[in-house]
Formats: sequence, C-alpha cells, structure tokens
Amino acid sequence: MSKPANKIQDLQYFGEFGGVNPSISDSATYTFLHAKTMLDTFEGHAEGCYLYSRHTSPSNLYLSEALAAMEFTETANVAASGMGAITSVLLQVCGAGDHIVSSRTIYGGTYAFLKNFAPKLQITTSFVDITSLEKVEAAITPTTKMIYCEAVSNPLLEIANIAELSKIAKKHQILLVVDNTFSPMIISPKKLGADVTIHSLTKFINGTNDTVGGVVCGSQEFIDSLRNVNDGAAMLLGPVMDSLRAASILKNLRTLHIRMKKHSENALYLATHFEKDGLRVVYPGLKSHKDHELFKSMYNAEYGFGGLLTIDVGTLEKANELMELMQHENLGYLAVSLGFYKTLFSAPGASTSSEIPEEEQEEMGLSDGIIRFSIGLDNDIERTYVAMKKCMQQTGILK
Repeated sequence: MSKPANKIQDLQYFGEFGGVNPSISDSATYTFLHAKTMLDTFEGHAEGCYLYSRHTSPSNLYLSEALAAMEFTETANVAASGMGAITSVLLQVCGAGDHIVSSRTIYGGTYAFLKNFAPKLQITTSFVDITSLEKVEAAITPTTKMIYCEAVSNPLLEIANIAELSKIAKKHQILLVVDNTFSPMIISPKKLGADVTIHSLTKFINGTNDTVGGVVCGSQEFIDSLRNVNDGAAMLLGPVMDSLRAASILKNLRTLHIRMKKHSENALYLATHFEKDGLRVVYPGLKSHKDHELFKSMYNAEYGFGGLLTIDVGTLEKANELMELMQHENLGYLAVSLGFYKTLFSAPGASTSSEIPEEEQEEMGLSDGIIRFSIGLDNDIERTYVAMKKCMQQTGILK
C-alpha cells in the first residue's frame, strides 16, 4: 500500500539555529574553502556542496527531497513553473529527429509546446487517445523516445492506464513520463511503472495560488542529467525556483494529505448530487465514469477521487452565464488553475485548452459547454450544493 503522506511525515529538517523550519538559503552563489572542492562540485563529485543557485540550493533540495519521497522516486528537481519542469524533461530526452507519443488530452501549454514549438527543433509528436493502448502502441516508431501523458487528463478527466502504458514503454525501451498534477498522493505513477513523474506545484501541492512552480521526480541518474552543467536542460535553460518560494511550498506540502481528502470528499458530494439532478457530470468517483474501475485499481483510496469534475451545460454562453452568477454569489472564482482553497471554475475550451484548435477540441470531445470545476475546501458542502443548484435553476440549466 502506498503511503505518500507517511513518507513526507518522516522527513524532519532543522533550521540553522534549531528552527522547526529549515533556514532559507538567501544566496545566489556559494563559497569554497578549497579551490579543488569548487572543481569537484562543477563536475558533480562534491556532495553537500553548493555552487550556484541555478544549479541547486539548500532550500530547493529540501523541497525536492520531500517531493521525491511523496512520489517514491530516488530524487527530484524543482523548477520555477510547471512548464519549466515539463519542457526540461522533453528537451533532455529528445533532440532533432526524435518522436514523442503523447495523450491528445493534455494541458494546453504542454500541447502548444509539443505542437508548435518542438517542431522548430525537429522534434515531432503523435497525439493519440491515451485510453486506447492499441493506438498508443501503433503510434510508436523507431525514433520514438517517450510516451507522455497525464494520470488524470486536463480537462476531460480521462484516466491513463499507467501500468499497461509502462509495459508498452519498456517493451520499446522508451520512457513513460506522467504529469500527476491533478492527482498528487491519490495516484503514485512510479509505483505503477512510470519512469518520470512531473507536477505543476502551482496547483494542489502549493494550494494557495500565490506562486508558480514545477518538479521532476525520477531516478538519481536522470535528475543528475537534468542538472549537468555541460548538457543538462534544467541547468542550461535556467528555470530555477527561488529559495523563498521553495520554502513556502515546502510548508504547504505538509498539509497536502489533509487538503486532498477534503477536495475529494467535496467533489464526490457535488458530482453525485449534480448527476442525480440530471446534469452530464464527469468525475472519476462516479460509476458512470468510463474509467471508474481502472481508477479504483490504481488509486490510494484514503485520498479519494480528486478535486476536479466537469459538467456540460450545452453552450459557452450558458457556461459563462452560470460561472458569472456563481462568482457573484461568492461560490468561487471564474479563474483558471486548480487546487485552491476556494472553488475555481472555467470553460476550458476558451481558456486552459484554448491552444488546442477547435476542430481537435471537437474530435476529443471537448465541447463549448463544458465547465471545469476545481472544488475547494468548503466546510459545509451541502450548503454550497444548494447555492450552486439555485444558480443553475436561475440560469435555466436545471428546472
């Protein structure tokens, strides 16, 4: 049984003066007592020594260690944004002439990078239905270097069969890279066979929407390659996280297990009641979700089915009308992103997935009327439901 919260709980760091929080390393560069140690550090042979904060810093290492523990990987490397983490991995693994097989339902920024930017570097991508293992395998070519997917896809909440995708990746000797942003603690990709796990720390892990951040969790060998001063993508592209932000996220990480349970509890309550009201609801915790059983076979049950759900209200106009009314009634914010303590709602076709062309949105089942909810930490979720239902009746979505 995976116990990611226990792994974090077991980590104890002390501040320089005995503080219960580790001291923040407020330096961009670090001194050496001996010139040879500097040389060794440049070559990656001086453990415990710091060279320059773009390479790493004590604060960033504390956060990286905690995230690696949560994801059951050997180590990790934090970045200044989720996209900083994602692009570092893609460019570390792939070069000119290489190919990626990616889920077609992924975060719009990742899609835009693979579709529009990577081809400038002669890296090509085949976008496939990740829930069809046959289509995934059929898309692999001799130049394929990785399968890329999201554990729970953005925004359609499709579920990747990580264990089976891992078998395909190993058969073809390529990497399986999983973005686990929607399901921290709920799903442990490494335990299911993933090689690399990525998060946007901006979302659930930080939880307060006051900073952006990312992390790559993987083997010591892979993370060392990312940080290599000569050819490491994380080192040379420079998406370094600020030490103050790393310290802030580490504090919030300590409450993640409590928050994930509440996000999931609230989302399941709303999804169940919305479905009973006759709405078209997509939520992995509902038996009507096509991958409900698959999700149950993979998840760490105590954290539930996650905080994301979607409803389809038919048209973008109706979606906008409802979201504006819910915001007016203080039920949440009409805003992108997720994992906040207040509920966030957006129409992904016109926001977080707007980089995906309309015809491709249509093909993947992303209709104009879909509203993506990131359910908050409301104490009285029944009260929230009653108020939301009233908004839906007022806008004519429910009778």
